[in-house]
Amino acid sequence: MPVTDKNHGSQLQSQTDTTGTDDAPLEVYESSLPGILGTLDTWISKIESAMLAIGVLLMAANTSANVIGRFVFQSSLFFSEELNRILIIMITFAGISYAARHGRHIRMSAIFDALPNRGRKILMIVISLVTAAFMLGLAWYSLQYIMTQAGRGRVLPSLQIPVWLTLVWVPVGFFMTGVQYLLTAVKNMIERDIYLSTNVLEGYDDNETEV
Repeated sequence: MPVTDKNHGSQLQSQTDTTGTDDAPLEVYESSLPGILGTLDTWISKIESAMLAIGVLLMAANTSANVIGRFVFQSSLFFSEELNRILIIMITFAGISYAARHGRHIRMSAIFDALPNRGRKILMIVISLVTAAFMLGLAWYSLQYIMTQAGRGRVLPSLQIPVWLTLVWVPVGFFMTGVQYLLTAVKNMIERDIYLSTNVLEGYDDNETEV
């Protein structure tokens, strides 16, 4: 039975079982949250997309250039490994937030599935708030770690840039993920349906429908 959402017609229903829906939607993301929350949600989505796109493209270009240099000119790029290490960190922690937005993180749902609708709604809000607290806590601790590294003055051997600069993506990714889970909690508080994220309804592929 089709599911409708009066606030946002392009939202996706759940991808809890993603075996047949591994590709994320390609359209521009527009948040259905009201006011400043929707603006915040949309901007985080843009930051995620930019970080992932830039990271993947630069990594592909860097790796390709290194291969060409090694086999054609017999000389590898001396900074290639360090640059890829930085890009992997950026992609990984932007990907955490992106996966949270699209409801792609692994869930243990045996107890959740056994609960009635109201129980699942309450549990989803609690899960979102607790996860948000953990993510924001990790963002804070990772920021403290970066400040410690900055005080040590270490630099990368090849690129000669401070080590702490390569880690700035860690608190950024944790912070965006924490905010995403907070927005998910808000979404479940203001909507009748149960949401895995701000734009993904709870459910399974055998009965899900795009909304």
